[in-house]
Amino acid sequence: MAQSASFGRLTGPAKLDAVKQLLRSLTEDLETSSLAPQRRESILEELKIYGRDPNCADPIFTKEGIKTLVRHAFDSTSVNTSRGALRILCNALLLEPETRQRFVDTGYAAKASEKLKEDNSDDEFLVARLLLISTYNTNIDLPKLITQHGLADSIANHLARHAKRLSSTNRSTTANPMDPMALEETLKLTFNVSQFSPNHLASFEPAIPHIITILCSLDLPSPHTKTPLGPPFGPAVNAVLNLDLSTPTAKEYLYPDSSPSCFSDRLIKLLSLSIKAYKNPDLEQIVTPLVCALSLVYEHAPASVKQSIKSALLPTEKDREDALGKADTLQGHLLKNWSNPEAPELGKAIAHLYFDLSNRDPHKFVKNVGYGYASGFLFQNNISFTPEELNKGGETEVEGEDGVREIKRPINPITGQFLDTERVSELPEMTDEEKEREAERLFVLFERLKQTGIIDVQNPVEQAMREGRFEELPDDK
Repeated sequence: MAQSASFGRLTGPAKLDAVKQLLRSLTEDLETSSLAPQRRESILEELKIYGRDPNCADPIFTKEGIKTLVRHAFDSTSVNTSRGALRILCNALLLEPETRQRFVDTGYAAKASEKLKEDNSDDEFLVARLLLISTYNTNIDLPKLITQHGLADSIANHLARHAKRLSSTNRSTTANPMDPMALEETLKLTFNVSQFSPNHLASFEPAIPHIITILCSLDLPSPHTKTPLGPPFGPAVNAVLNLDLSTPTAKEYLYPDSSPSCFSDRLIKLLSLSIKAYKNPDLEQIVTPLVCALSLVYEHAPASVKQSIKSALLPTEKDREDALGKADTLQGHLLKNWSNPEAPELGKAIAHLYFDLSNRDPHKFVKNVGYGYASGFLFQNNISFTPEELNKGGETEVEGEDGVREIKRPINPITGQFLDTERVSELPEMTDEEKEREAERLFVLFERLKQTGIIDVQNPVEQAMREGRFEELPDDK
């Protein structure tokens, strides 16, 4: 069927009239089935174009408009009709937040969960996206969708399909163009549903092995990429944050006998790329979840994996050649962002991770990162530690060639730097003449500052002279 010259191009009142007529045709078709399949698909396509801009497209976003689209999306036997309506719904719920509750009020969230059981990436992408957007600021009953409509099982099944595809040796020749986008939406849905349904985390246990397989099967991003946690890496990391990693099933896949550090090594490599690639404010939003995920993996890990993580993250001897946080290493960048004012949550996550790496022992914590970093964390978390304890003997965990080992090389307890590498100023002591010239320069600077009238400041040189603490040099000096 040929399209008219004005197809999807009208604006203003003409666009509004066209949208009303298109929706009227779709509503009538629900009762009469009078539209030919091609005509129905054409109407949905034109309506999708108009719906991309809410201006003069109001009927799409009304209660009646959403109900009409929902019925075509989930009651139609035509795949093309269903997908066409789903695309419009996804755009509508994304652009106009109030439409999300309108969708939930139709009662079709249950049918959406049932439709998610279909084993293909095209429907997976659209339905997962629709449900994902519906979790924001609505009263959607996620526990009911999990227990009565198999939402968590459907998510796990889709993740299993993606994991199988990504771990296949010929994955590049079998990929559907929709696979990456569908995987991204399902991973995001996993995070949201588990976040808002904390009493049903057991239902997501079957998904854990597939998320791990996906993360470990993907090729690592290039060291030069600007977004190493772009999809699917970031969404996959986020997806594990709310899940229960303490169960035997989770541990079996997190720390497999064949390579127990495989998953933690993958997270550390991603962290090494991400902590350098992202800048403020992306560090806060994107990298923080990765640090939190690594903390979770460390918490439940066997001793050998904990040792491996310590070896990768504790400051090395190279880091301690200068004050901690200055080296261009993974550890250096982590410590540098500990006190990043533009990423406070990232700083908290890093601090908690290093406290865990120190066996939650405040004395070892201070030895590992220096009192300069540790003091704020200890105070904020009401952990007892007095500065006098800095003088106590103790050993510092530093990574050597043989992994984490104990050494007794003395360090500056504040900065964490080796004492024998601290630089001593090589500037010669000032002569009396130089001291006098410096005093005169400071006198002039303070007088100029007073004359601005901005602040009332007392010249310290003038005060010293007045109090008899300034002694002029003899003329023969």
